[in-house]
Amino acid sequence: MRTPMGTPKRPPMQTGDFDFDLPRDLIAQRPVEPRDQARLLHVGPGSRELADRQVSDLAELLRPGDLLVTNDTKVIPARLTGRRGTSGVEVTLHQAVDTGTWKAFARPARKLNPGDRIDFGSDATGDFTADVIAKGEAGEVTLRFARAGGALLAALEEHGIMPLPPYIQRDKAGDPRDRHDYQTVFARREGAVAAPTAGLHFTPALLRRLEERGIGRVNVTLHVGAGTFLPVKTDEVEAHPMHSETGEITAEAAARINAARAAGGRIVAVGTTSLRLLESVAADDGTLAAFTGETKLFILPGYRFKAVDLLMTNFHLPRSTLFMLVCAFAGKQRMEAAYAHAIAEGYRFYSYGDASLLEPERAA
Repeated sequence: MRTPMGTPKRPPMQTGDFDFDLPRDLIAQRPVEPRDQARLLHVGPGSRELADRQVSDLAELLRPGDLLVTNDTKVIPARLTGRRGTSGVEVTLHQAVDTGTWKAFARPARKLNPGDRIDFGSDATGDFTADVIAKGEAGEVTLRFARAGGALLAALEEHGIMPLPPYIQRDKAGDPRDRHDYQTVFARREGAVAAPTAGLHFTPALLRRLEERGIGRVNVTLHVGAGTFLPVKTDEVEAHPMHSETGEITAEAAARINAARAAGGRIVAVGTTSLRLLESVAADDGTLAAFTGETKLFILPGYRFKAVDLLMTNFHLPRSTLFMLVCAFAGKQRMEAAYAHAIAEGYRFYSYGDASLLEPERAA
């Protein structure tokens, strides 16, 4: 197949090309303690360079002058159980519209319609309720709460539970331990409904070792939405609708990243969330400017990375946009080999699992 100018046209990528088999017993249910003792698979720049390390070795794998970019979003207890009349309803908030309005996934959504009110209980400040103001596809509704801003966040702290992914098995009431386990040491700015999981591996001791070696760190913010981790259900990859997420890069953070790159340091994205935000904002030469807004960047093989030199990330779901992203960053064949190695060696997968440090494939 060729375009009118005679250039070969790439056939559409198929979702099945990004599938793999994973034994269920490799899906981590709890994080390793201490967190920096998780395993780290270093995928070097050569086609066969795989090294089994630990996250605590990260300072040795990086160079003085490199700059880690971490995500300081904070996960909110975004899963709520309420009642519409006599019927039970469960909702998981996934994207803020404003300080009192959220898009959410509801179960069972078919019984909800605009104008319905959901009662989530009461507390010292009164009833905690939300009105359904819109209904979307695939179980999505838009809720306007009777509280907003700090009052809404306080109600979520009291009534909500942590929105763990479905592959982490918990009782319906949740587990209080996850309030700590599912937050990074960088968490400052409330708004995420899923953790930036690569950041879960960092400890104060590891941060000290990185600083002592001359490796810098700067925060950006991307409020992670539940849609980030959803498997792609369309046959053709490009047909998958990406959910948008809200992010911010301050002028100070942009200046530090630009200065590190200009001085020859490498930009190391901690997590796909940091990477997607940086790549959404970067100019063609890799430089950044201050940014506040939404991104729905969908990174697939063939994408030209502009801002990020290395990526630290966990092991991702088959058929997910995140596995597609790491294939784009490090090469599909290399990532298939890396994941096969990780499975054979018993690495722990997904949010509470082990990590990888990825370098782009060395040019031939």
